[in-house]
Amino acid sequence: MCSLTISSGRRWDGSPAAPRHLRALRVAADSPSRLLRTAQPSRCRDCGNRIDWYSRTDHRPISLHPQELAAAAVPVSCRWHVDSGIAHAAGDGTRWCRIPHLVLCPAHQPTEPLTPQLAELRRRLALRTRRLLDTGAFTPPAPSDPPVAEVSVCRPARPVVQILYGRYLAARPVDDIQCVAQTRRRRRCPHRVLAAEGPAGVWRLMPATAARGQLALPAADMAVYDLTHLPYAEQLRWRTQRCPAHVAAPAAADLALADWEVFDPLLHHQHIHARLPAAAPGRRDWP
Repeated sequence: MCSLTISSGRRWDGSPAAPRHLRALRVAADSPSRLLRTAQPSRCRDCGNRIDWYSRTDHRPISLHPQELAAAAVPVSCRWHVDSGIAHAAGDGTRWCRIPHLVLCPAHQPTEPLTPQLAELRRRLALRTRRLLDTGAFTPPAPSDPPVAEVSVCRPARPVVQILYGRYLAARPVDDIQCVAQTRRRRRCPHRVLAAEGPAGVWRLMPATAARGQLALPAADMAVYDLTHLPYAEQLRWRTQRCPAHVAAPAAADLALADWEVFDPLLHHQHIHARLPAAAPGRRDWP
């Protein structure tokens, strides 16, 4: 038996029942950050709690607690605010602020003396971590695992890359660096930055120079994936971590932060290798 009731296009209370049209998120052309904020939630690899990734003013990533807190309960040195997708290390004059997750992470010792409100929040995060562990939804990294950078010297897990006469530490091998742009299906682009048919960098032995005011390092030379011989546009493509297809589509937003970390020879000394990677058949990045 079928109903003969004809839909009037209104709900039971008389309000219109027009379907909601989903709007695609877009990034303004003058935005200092090309990240879609709804695409940046993650979980702490040490405690399993939710975090939000943002870009700082120095282009480095920072993980913030996903909720705003009363500024009066947060030490001045731990107050952050977000403006146009960029995290700033200061309050914005309001009664609310953001706080780095590292301050609250139950897997680490607090970096600052905690107020009673922050201590209670850290206790709740610790209980949530215990609940995730008990249900098997989270597995912390084993402390006995060897560092990723020491897996193989012939293929550095975190190579040093020279782009635009600046050195950066990559988060993964050169041929595994993934494009950060968003596809039409609103997923991260699966293509690699190292194009199959495009120009590639060259592995070179370069002086392992120290930063200004620091002592000289014991290693004279280090293996560096050099891109400075490529055109400026190609080096900029590597710096923004985009595949050739998404360089031609600048309107596409970024779904992840670029994995580059400014290389410091003293902080990242474990990633310095004194010999070139082994040449494999078909390698185009060999001098």
